[in-house]
Amino acid sequence: MSTISQWQLRAAFAERLSEMYGREVPAYTTLVDVSREVNEDVLRARGADAERLGSIGRVTAERHGAIRVGTPRELRQVARVFGALGMHPVGFYDLREAAASAVPVVSTAFRPVDGAELARNPFRVFASMLTVADPRFFDPDLRARLETFLAGRELFPPELLTLADRAAAERELPADDAERFMRLAVRVFELSKEPVDRAWYRTLERVSAVAADIGGVRGTHINHLTPRVLDIDELYRRMTDRGIEMIDTIQGPPAWKGPDVLLRQTSFRALAESRPMRTEDGSVVSGSLRVRFGEVEARGIALTRTGRAHYDELLGRVDEQASRHPTAARGDLARTVWERHMPGSEEELAARGLAYFTYRLADRRPRDGGGPPTDIGELVRQGWVLAEPVVYEDFLPRSAAGIFQSNLTGEGTRDNDQQGTAYDADWLSGAIDREVLDPFALYEQQQNGSLAQVARALGRPGTLR
Repeated sequence: MSTISQWQLRAAFAERLSEMYGREVPAYTTLVDVSREVNEDVLRARGADAERLGSIGRVTAERHGAIRVGTPRELRQVARVFGALGMHPVGFYDLREAAASAVPVVSTAFRPVDGAELARNPFRVFASMLTVADPRFFDPDLRARLETFLAGRELFPPELLTLADRAAAERELPADDAERFMRLAVRVFELSKEPVDRAWYRTLERVSAVAADIGGVRGTHINHLTPRVLDIDELYRRMTDRGIEMIDTIQGPPAWKGPDVLLRQTSFRALAESRPMRTEDGSVVSGSLRVRFGEVEARGIALTRTGRAHYDELLGRVDEQASRHPTAARGDLARTVWERHMPGSEEELAARGLAYFTYRLADRRPRDGGGPPTDIGELVRQGWVLAEPVVYEDFLPRSAAGIFQSNLTGEGTRDNDQQGTAYDADWLSGAIDREVLDPFALYEQQQNGSLAQVARALGRPGTLR
C-alpha cells in the first residue's frame, strides 16, 4: 500500500484548504490570482534577483492560514492536528498588548522548522487562543458562562485526532488514511451552517468582535488565508483597481530602497457573509457577520535579537513622528526614519549583526596564493564565501494585531483598572504539552550550522568569527 509522507500531507492539505476557502470567499481567489500576476511580472523584471528570498515555485505555493480557538484543550488539539503535518509551535505572540482595540488572544504559529522541510512546503498556521481568564475583558459572570459554552463543544472529531497522532508518530500515513485525514481536517475549518445564538454572540461582541468569533459559535473556521507576493505595494494597487476594498495600510516596515526585512502584510476588508441566527424566541432568521478576510504578505530577511530591538526602536520613532505630524502620511514618515537609521545594504546588516545569513564557499575563490582570513566578513568581502539572507518565517504581533483591528466591527471594551492575567511562552508550552520554540534560536542554529560547514571546508577548527 502506498504511503503519504508528512510534507506531502502538508502540501496537499494547504492546497485543499486554499480551494475550500476560495469557494467560500471568492475574493480570496482574486487575491491569489493577482498575487500570481504580480510575482510573474516581478520575476520578468528582476530576473534571478527576484528569487533571492525564495524560489518562485516556493513563493507561489506559499500560504499561511489563521485560526482561532477558545481554550488550552482546543489549542492542544490544534497542535496534534498540525503535528501530523510536521508543523511545530514557534514563537509566542500577545495580541492583547499589541492592539489599541480589544483583542483578547495570545497566539503561536505552527510551521516546519527544518530548512529542507520549509523548502518542500512552508505552510504555516497562526493560531490564536482566547484569554478567558483575563478580567480586563471578562468579568466573573461572563467568564463562567463562556467557559461553560466552550466546554460543551467539540471542534476536532476523535477520528481526526487519532489519525493525526498516528501521522505524527510514523511521519506518514497510508494513502486511504491520508485521504480520510485531509477530508476530516478541511471539514473542521469550513464555515459552519449551524445557527448562531444571536443574543450570546452580541454579548461577546460588546467585549470584542474577536471574542465573539471564537466563543460565540459552536465551531471554528479559517479566519484568513495568505498568499506570498514579491511586491505588496503593487498588489495593493491592483486589488484596489479591481474594486476590492483593502484596509488602510500595509502593516510592518515601509517600502524603501534598502533590504526588505521581517514581514509586510495587508488584507482586503472582512466581508459581510450570510449566517443563520437563532433569536431569543428560538426562531431562525437570516443575518450576517464580518469575520473572514483575505490577507497577503511579503517576506524579508530575519533579524537577530539586536536587529529586532533596532526595528522596534525605529517603530517608536515613527510613532513619535506621527503624533507630532498627525496629517502626514505614516508611510512617508516611516520611510524617512528608515533611510536615516536602517542599514541600506545586506552587507551592513551582516556587519552590524542585525540580520541572519547562511554562508557557503564561493565556486570561484581567490587564486592569489594567500590563505583565507578567519573573519567571516573578510571572507565574504574577499570572495571566498557567499552570504545568503535567511528568510523571516514568523510573524509580528503589532502587525497581526493591526490586521485584526482593521477588520473589527467595533473597538470593544477593556477594563484597564483590572490587572491582566499573565501568559507567556512557558505557560503556553505547558498548556499545549509541547515546547513553543524560540524563532531566534532556530535562525541562529541555521546560521551557525552554515558557518561550521564553511570552517570545516576551509580547514579551520571550530566556527568562524
